[in-house]
Amino acid sequence: MRKPTSKNLRNQQRFSEVQEVELLESWIEFGKPDSGLNPLSLSPLPKEGPIGRIDESSFSNYAACTRFYQLPLSRKTKDGLSESKYIEMTEIQRASLPHSLCGRDILGAAKTGSGKTLAFIIPVLEKLYRARWGPEDGVGSIIISPTRELAGELFDVLRNVGRNHSFSAGLLIGGRKDVDTEKEHVNNLNILVCTPGRLLQHMDETPNFDCSQLQVLVLDEADRILDAGFKKTLNSILSQLPKRRQTLLFSATQTKSVQDLARLSLKDPEYISVHEESVTATPSRLQQTAMIVPLDQKINMLWSFIKMHLNSKILVFLSSCKQVKFVFEAFKKLRPGIPLKCLHGRMKQERRMGIYSQFCETRSVLFATDVGSRGLNFNNAVDWVVQVDCPENVASYIHRVGRTARYHSGGKSVLFLLPSETEMLKKLQEAKIPIKLIKANSKRLLSVTNALSELLVKSPDTQYLAQRAFTTYLRSIYKQQDKEVFDVMNLPLEDFSASLGLPVTPKVRFLNQKIKGKKLPEEEGPLLQRGNIDKDEVVTVRRKKSHVDDLEEEVERDFLSAKEAAVDGEANEDSIPATRILKKKKLKINVHRPIGTRVVFDEEGNTLPPLAALADTASADGLLQLDKVKERYEKLKEEMKQRDKEDKQLLRQRLREKRTKEKMKLTRARQEQEVASEHEEDMSGSDGETIDNKSRKRSKIYFESESDDDEKKGKKDNVGFSEDSISLEEQEALALKLLSSMHS
Repeated sequence: MRKPTSKNLRNQQRFSEVQEVELLESWIEFGKPDSGLNPLSLSPLPKEGPIGRIDESSFSNYAACTRFYQLPLSRKTKDGLSESKYIEMTEIQRASLPHSLCGRDILGAAKTGSGKTLAFIIPVLEKLYRARWGPEDGVGSIIISPTRELAGELFDVLRNVGRNHSFSAGLLIGGRKDVDTEKEHVNNLNILVCTPGRLLQHMDETPNFDCSQLQVLVLDEADRILDAGFKKTLNSILSQLPKRRQTLLFSATQTKSVQDLARLSLKDPEYISVHEESVTATPSRLQQTAMIVPLDQKINMLWSFIKMHLNSKILVFLSSCKQVKFVFEAFKKLRPGIPLKCLHGRMKQERRMGIYSQFCETRSVLFATDVGSRGLNFNNAVDWVVQVDCPENVASYIHRVGRTARYHSGGKSVLFLLPSETEMLKKLQEAKIPIKLIKANSKRLLSVTNALSELLVKSPDTQYLAQRAFTTYLRSIYKQQDKEVFDVMNLPLEDFSASLGLPVTPKVRFLNQKIKGKKLPEEEGPLLQRGNIDKDEVVTVRRKKSHVDDLEEEVERDFLSAKEAAVDGEANEDSIPATRILKKKKLKINVHRPIGTRVVFDEEGNTLPPLAALADTASADGLLQLDKVKERYEKLKEEMKQRDKEDKQLLRQRLREKRTKEKMKLTRARQEQEVASEHEEDMSGSDGETIDNKSRKRSKIYFESESDDDEKKGKKDNVGFSEDSISLEEQEALALKLLSSMHS
């Protein structure tokens, strides 16, 4: 019996895949759920029973299934899921997959850590598989993530689940130097996992980059991508994508904005919010607490918390990169007894990914900005989430605490609130977040202020980081839109700077200008005294010019720039001082302004019309004669043209003479140099030395004596010698006399 050849095996494989695709299409069409139906409301299918085709005209109902193998998925996808240990579906997967497999647009909202990644990875793989997508077909799906770390996680899940498929996939994120290598291969990739900026860069710079055949567009953490920070970038990307496509949006806090949905060209999307009816908006296994902590005690409270939880994995959130750098560097030198790490957006990509991997594997403390608040899965092992600075809104809080208590694990979180930020606590409770207000044990509070002061004296670099942390925190509070919670004028600046260990309080000029720009009410007097803010200036401490002053100028530019003060193109009037004009602001000329209102007086003090000075004053009637004025104007115009022509001709003549003099000067210098070199060549033969050696030696000058005056008279000096030098013949005669006297 003949063995099947590789060609026959490939033909059999293609034939079996075609049959599988036809079966899947029939199964999906047969069990398609009604639009608007929530599959979670259906009775779950039994784990035991027929899967797929039951008879020639019927299939099993996949809309109510609870396991992945009960879905109309390809064999390759099912094998990848089982090999990755994915068996049971989560609620968001059960609710969204029956609709997304049918090709419908999805708006999926679910709690953090609920398995949203698989809810869009599986439809992407199945859509391309049923379309028989190949390498020659180009880009078939784009998955956009707001952060590089989250994009890396999504790419890892895609590789694990789609390991048996033949699709080519690529990770396109910023912060890497291999852009040219990406440009060479990006046109051959079927699935792109990318950040918005990197994708737009390839759309603009990569030759022949084509997305016209795109099948599926996925936006993970959609609310973050749709906000003002990515607005221009996303609009540019969407303008280059086809309108006919499937779009999947997933986030823990999903948007319902009609404007955003219109930008994405969604077609009758299915809004799936599996936890909308839930009692809480956060995971049920998460224990959430809040504490009222004065601004000058935040750093001490954080130090005390870390010292009390040395055996826990702690994720600490701060507002700005400079705060993260300062706290990390200062605490690292003070050695709390647990490994410390930091993560922020100013770090290089390789270092960020390395720190992320290390924190997943070891028990330590990670200081981070909001770059670590979205989508990241730290191996389900984060014990505590500590929010030292208040989040900007409820959505930001949900994403931060979502780094712990993921899937079926538990976790704890604590939020530090200033006395002026208690309104945020009410907003969190209104958003169905079960957060409890507790009091800190003041007896166990450790003070680290003195240690920080000593450290800053010994380390100027750390002192500089403290100054930057101080100013950037004020900037973050100043930029917040929710003024009910955040008020920079309520902050005790002196006490805050002292708590950071700073010897003096850095000046922040925008506060000066903000106070001077408006009259302060009388009731603000005690507030200013408590915060050590004078009505004339914020801080009255004088010091020498240093890098602190440079810092103040940078902060002032940041605060007064139109980019920082504008929201969707509209500038905030309170943030722009009256004495400063924005660069983008142009002076406008009022076209309706009356003209010809200038008053002209004659020698006797009588008023004249504006053009009367150009008129003929000798006329008898004294009226303005326009024809004569025009004639005189033309005459003056011709005279000016003639003068201008003469001036230009004179200028050209002067330039020509100047160039001629320079050429003559260069010619004379060149001739003198040539004569001198020829004379040196003649001299080289008399001494028997080589020309090269002789030319490098300095010419000797022989001064004449009184007896030689008569012989010298009437003779011309050689070029290159002074007037007192003697001729070459006289030098030879003198040499012969000397030689003869020596022999005698």
